Amino acid sequence: MDAVIPRLFSALFGLALLLPVAPAARAATPCPSSPATAALAMPHLLSAVRHGIEGVIVAFGSSSTQGAMASDLAHSYPAVLQQTLSSALPDGHVAVINRGIGGQDAAEELSRLDADVLAIRPQLVIWQVGANGALRNADPAAFRAMVTTGVRRMQAAGADVILMDNQQSPALLAKAAEPVFDQTLAQVAEATGASLFSRRALMLGWHHDGASLADFIAKDGLHHNDRGYFCVAQSLANSILAGLAPSHPVTASR
Repeated sequence: MDAVIPRLFSALFGLALLLPVAPAARAATPCPSSPATAALAMPHLLSAVRHGIEGVIVAFGSSSTQGAMASDLAHSYPAVLQQTLSSALPDGHVAVINRGIGGQDAAEELSRLDADVLAIRPQLVIWQVGANGALRNADPAAFRAMVTTGVRRMQAAGADVILMDNQQSPALLAKAAEPVFDQTLAQVAEATGASLFSRRALMLGWHHDGASLADFIAKDGLHHNDRGYFCVAQSLANSILAGLAPSHPVTASR
């Protein structure tokens, strides 16, 4: 085991860019520059990787997790994340399990937390939530209470938690209250010690650097297209890898 750990972390430390993923999940156009990679706090996943134990990640959420409007499931963000982490961690094994169901939000997801997440005993859960709440004009206070409950239950079960906020799509940008849901997730992350992966900040950073938000959104005006899922997954993978090697941050891919 001791021989495995140096090889694994030497692979992490030497990364200047993420290794390319399988052609089936490759973006047709390169991703724009991402904001500076922030290492995510994942002590349970970090411990598993350091000890040569299989890392289990559950991607939990709604249609953005399920992969709505992707050309196929191989282009969903969990599939790209799996491929990217597997390439970057050749001496370890990380499984990314997709537990996204389109049309759901905090209430429906909380009701299936035991069966779809906790029963798997993951070291890390990525919870993408809030878009359908914004679209349905849900009560932000009730949303906050449900997400807080879910996060604390996952943490009590021994899982690290990353909260993922909303994509910047025309359908969501048309909802005046949408930023409130993103802000609420940031507040829950701060209050619970969960990490936040902000698609809002990521995509606005791309836009600030000259990329069109439309380049990452499908024709339905709501979900990501293949490029959007790919670039989100690449940025998320960078942050996860930085969290696994906190003293050697990984440069964001382009």
